[in-house]
Amino acid sequence: MSKKMLLLILPLFFLGMLIQPIYGQQELSLEQAIEVGLRNNYQIQIAEKEIEIAHNNNDWGAVGRYPEVNLNVFYNNRLETIDNPISFINGELYRGGLVGNVDAGWIIFDGFKVDINKRRLEELERQTNSNSKLVIEDAIQQIINAYYNTLIQQKQLEVFNEVLDISADRVRFQKIRAEYGQASSYDIIQTEDAFLSDSTNLVIQEYSLQSAKRNLLLAMGERSFDKEFTLTDVLEEDSNSYVYEQLEDKMLSENKDFQALLVGRELASINTELAKSNRYPRVSVNGGLNLSGNLAKLFGEDPNGMKRDAAWGKNADMYINFAGTYNIFDGGNRTRSIQNAEIEEMITALSIEDAKRNLKMQLRNIYEDYENQRRLLMISDKLIANAQRNLEISTERFKAGQINSFEYRTVQIAYINASQSKLNAIFNLKNTETELIKIVGGLIR
Repeated sequence: MSKKMLLLILPLFFLGMLIQPIYGQQELSLEQAIEVGLRNNYQIQIAEKEIEIAHNNNDWGAVGRYPEVNLNVFYNNRLETIDNPISFINGELYRGGLVGNVDAGWIIFDGFKVDINKRRLEELERQTNSNSKLVIEDAIQQIINAYYNTLIQQKQLEVFNEVLDISADRVRFQKIRAEYGQASSYDIIQTEDAFLSDSTNLVIQEYSLQSAKRNLLLAMGERSFDKEFTLTDVLEEDSNSYVYEQLEDKMLSENKDFQALLVGRELASINTELAKSNRYPRVSVNGGLNLSGNLAKLFGEDPNGMKRDAAWGKNADMYINFAGTYNIFDGGNRTRSIQNAEIEEMITALSIEDAKRNLKMQLRNIYEDYENQRRLLMISDKLIANAQRNLEISTERFKAGQINSFEYRTVQIAYINASQSKLNAIFNLKNTETELIKIVGGLIR
């Protein structure tokens, strides 16, 4: 296929590809994308179920606050055949016994373990909630980054469309000049090559946009990747100004990873109390009621030749018992357990201090990166303004024959690079700001 044929077909091809029917497309804001993503995310659903389990476990009944009551019922029966000349009873003898028992046991005192274990369950529930928030934070961050990446890809597509229009104008202009003998075949070929190169870039960018949309749908947890949508949020170039000291204070009070470590420290302290509670005696009470009935029936006659009716007997008794246990010597196991728990508590405290130091370093790096991205965006604004002005001037000079195709193409490529540089600066700024908000615990409350 000749280049002239390509020049005729490609504009129609791109026009049909870019002017897609918007019928059935849904408008999608960033807030809506986050809402859908949080609803669809499987890991969040799993975390919510784990919270339910932790909440169900956090109950006084799970730590022995209440007595345990058991009801036992059983029935024993047997049929004996006795054939013994020296026995008082001979023949078939049936024996049956019904026994019912209600037994209750209650630990009155166990070294404060009931209260300590209840606090432990409360901290475990807090820990599960903290882990859930970490999952939600990651999901929100992925959605935000995917949403802004899609906006960036759309903007880049607009830039390539603009450049392609300029290249098409150059081709038409050179052909008009050639009709008047002011341009050679070589000049036309150069402009056609530039047009084809820009057309290729447009095809690649169209694919990048579709890929970004699919990544957004993936981050939102959608099952279908063919859904069409229109992003409604605008790619804002304005940036927010933050005070580092305020960010650091907010991070140490609201960062979800750090909060999880604080819960771990509290759990370590509770484990130490549990180990120390083994030094106390254990006092318990046990009571109950026993009811029993026995049935006996002799089939046939007794030695006196008389028939006997079934005989029923019953018995009942009640009891209440107290027990106290205190371990005098266990080979030093309790002492070692307490020492190990205290060491684990110190390890947790050291881990918190180390995490605090690392978080401060991460915050400093992200904060400085964010400030650098703000400066780079301001520089890119000036670059794109200069590149756009240079392109406008070069277009007039090219039409006036003051510069050749190579020089004009150089200016055109510089404009493309400046546009992409600015879009990359915006994207990097948004990503860095999202990371900054996340580390200070601002993505979720």
